[in-house]
Amino acid sequence: MACELTKGRALDCKSSTGGVKAVYFAQLEDLTLTEASGALTDLEFVSGSTLFKYNLPRGTGNYTETITGSAENGTVFYEPSVTIMLHGISAADQNEIKLLAQNRLVVFVQLNQKLSSNGHDVILCLGRENGLELTTGTGASGAGFGDMNGYTLTFAGAERAPLAVVADYT
Repeated sequence: MACELTKGRALDCKSSTGGVKAVYFAQLEDLTLTEASGALTDLEFVSGSTLFKYNLPRGTGNYTETITGSAENGTVFYEPSVTIMLHGISAADQNEIKLLAQNRLVVFVQLNQKLSSNGHDVILCLGRENGLELTTGTGASGAGFGDMNGYTLTFAGAERAPLAVVADYT
């Protein structure tokens, strides 16, 4: 059978931390990804392309991956999603959000969680086959001085395979 289980999982120490530090956006068509055993080991850009980093204030970003299986159809697929909040409203931000909304994106999510081997942050790769798209977003300012003033953006996709963890990096 091609889908034999390979291992169990012990109860881990309470050493994990939630939250997202930053997200990195790349246009899907500008990127070639290499992976081995579910880990992303290399990325190559089309000439002139790059990753765009969005640093996030603490508590303003999250990601989920919903796994959906159908016993009737014998199928399974994965729906990665990332939501970010960007403080402040400006014409420049509005223009960039418009470009984000028009693209299919590979999104790298830098977590607060650390790799146990070297202490680097865990980075996840979402949308590596079909890309993520901006599915909903708002720009708003609350009524009070302490209310959020800025954008909330959600990017979502559908993939045949689960997200990839970026392999140990230097």
